[in-house]
Amino acid sequence: MTHLLHRSPNAVMPVAVSGSGVEIVDADGRRYLDASGGAAVSCLGHGHPDVLTAMRRQLEALAYAHTSFFTTEAAERLADRLIEDAPPGISHVYLVSGGSEAIEAALKMARQYFVEIGQPRRRHVIARRQSYHGNTLGALAVGGNAWRRAQFEPLLIETHHIDPCYAYRLQRDGESDADYAARAAQALEDKLIEIGPDRVIAFVAETVVGATAGAVPPVGDYFKQIRAICDRYGVLLILDEVMCGMGRTGTLHACEQEGVAPDLMAVAKGLGGGYQPIGAVMLTQRIFEAFANGSGAFQHGHTYMGHPMAAAAALAVQEVIRRDGLLANVVEMGARLERRLKERFGQHPFVGDIRGRGLFRALELVSDRASKQPFDPATKLHARIKREAMARGLMVYPMGGTVDGVNGDHVLLAPPFIIEGSQVDAIVDRLGASLDAAVADVQ
Repeated sequence: MTHLLHRSPNAVMPVAVSGSGVEIVDADGRRYLDASGGAAVSCLGHGHPDVLTAMRRQLEALAYAHTSFFTTEAAERLADRLIEDAPPGISHVYLVSGGSEAIEAALKMARQYFVEIGQPRRRHVIARRQSYHGNTLGALAVGGNAWRRAQFEPLLIETHHIDPCYAYRLQRDGESDADYAARAAQALEDKLIEIGPDRVIAFVAETVVGATAGAVPPVGDYFKQIRAICDRYGVLLILDEVMCGMGRTGTLHACEQEGVAPDLMAVAKGLGGGYQPIGAVMLTQRIFEAFANGSGAFQHGHTYMGHPMAAAAALAVQEVIRRDGLLANVVEMGARLERRLKERFGQHPFVGDIRGRGLFRALELVSDRASKQPFDPATKLHARIKREAMARGLMVYPMGGTVDGVNGDHVLLAPPFIIEGSQVDAIVDRLGASLDAAVADVQ
C-alpha cells in the first residue's frame, strides 16, 4: 500500500535505495545500468563526491534565502559560469527549479519584452508538432505532444504549430538535405505571414528534439534559416535545450553545432545533474535592458528560484564537467554508442532509424522497414521494452506516439557523461535482448 500518487497509480515500483556512478540499486539489491540518466538528467551519474561535498558545504552555510531579500554567492557564481560559456549575446540568467518553469518564464519574458518596447499587439507563439516543452499549462500549450495536450486542451492558451524538421518521416525521396532544410524552415515564414508577423512573439523549438520524437537532430542549415526568418520579422527565437543541452550532444549548448544563438534559451536537467531541482532561462542583453530601462522588473517569480543549495550543486556539476574534460568523453563515447547501435540494430527488421548526437541517441521502431509502418499502438511496444529492459538491469527511456502523438515507438538513450566503453557495450547488448524479447511478444 502506498499513499503516493505515482505516475501510474496501479504500478508497483521498485524502491531505489542508493546510486553510484552509472548504476542505481534497489531495495532488493538489484543493480540497474542507467542508460537514460533517468530522463536525460544524471549527466555525472550518481553519488559524485565533488558535488556532494559542495552541497554539504552550502547546507552548512545557508540552505535558503528568498530572492526578494537576498542574492547568494552560489547563485551569482553559477550565473557567472553560465554566461562565461554562453552563446553570443546572452548576458543574464534567471534561475528556476526545472525545465517546465524555465519555459514558462521564457514565454513571459518574450511577451513582456514586446510590451516594454511598445509592441503590445504581439501575443502569438509558434512551435512545432511532436515537440515537448514541459507539463505546466503554458509549456504544454506550446508543446506539440498531441497525447499530453488532448484532455487539457480547453485550459491551454492558443498557440500555433508547424511541422518539425524530422528527416526520417518528412524528408521526401530524392530531396537533398539543403532542400529539405529550406522547405522545413519555410513553414515558419508561411505561418508568420498567415498570423501576421507583427502579432507573433516567438518561435519555440528544441534544438535536438527530445522525449516526444526521440533525439531528432536538425538537417542542413535549418536553424540558420530559422534564425534569419525570426530576425526578418522581429520575432524572438526561444531554444529549448532542457533535454539536449548542457553537454548532452557533445558541445555545452546544442545550438553551437548549428552556428546560431537564441534570444532566450531554457536549460535544466544536465544543468544540475539531478542533485537538486534546477533550471534556468538564459537571455540576451537587449531583453534584459528592456526590463531594466522600462518597468524595472520582470513580472514573474517563484519561491524557490535561485535556491542556494540548487545553485551550489549545479555549479559543482558544471565545474566537474569542465575540469574532467567530460565533453570530450561525450563525443568519444557518443561515437562508440552510435557505432555499436548501428552494428547491433542497423539491419534489425524492426528498427527503422538510428539517430542522435553525442550521448543522446534513439532507435525508432517500425513493424516494416520498407514502408516505415509503425507498430499498432495497442501493443504498447515502448512499455514492453521498458519492462524487459528493467528485468535485465537496464534503464532506458522508451516512448509511444513518436510519429503523430498516437502511432510510433522509440527508445531514447542518454547515459551519464562519465560512461566508459565497456558500459556502452553493455547498454547495447542488454537493449538488444530487451527489444527482441518485447517484439517476440507482439508478433
